[in-house]
Amino acid sequence: MTDEPDLQGQSSYRQDGAPAAIVDLQEFRQSRDPLPVTFHRRELDAILWIYGRMVGDGEWRDYAIDHLKEKAVFSVFKRSGEYPLYRIEKNPKLAAKQGAFSVVGADGRILKRGHELKQVLKVFDKALKLVD
Repeated sequence: MTDEPDLQGQSSYRQDGAPAAIVDLQEFRQSRDPLPVTFHRRELDAILWIYGRMVGDGEWRDYAIDHLKEKAVFSVFKRSGEYPLYRIEKNPKLAAKQGAFSVVGADGRILKRGHELKQVLKVFDKALKLVD
């Protein structure tokens, strides 16, 4: 018994006769493009619950989900083809600072930011209004 790998029936040459290249697995993993940031199922459930409520009220009509390298974005539209009314963003790089989740208005202002998505989504809770 030896420490040498068991390569019976395998040669260290490719089919075209050139020597096979040995690749460091750790280097290979680091060279690949990173996976995009995504919403987890519970996060998406919370967002879609708010979305369904607002669609029922007639305020929102369309949405888009973008999974980018640095953040995930759920955009809400009044009509498709317009600028989004709101963007619900998840940016893991900000998790240790201000919080990974934020709600951004149409004008680019951050309406609410925090570590807990459910707390951030409370910005969409309606305040009671006085009716004359």
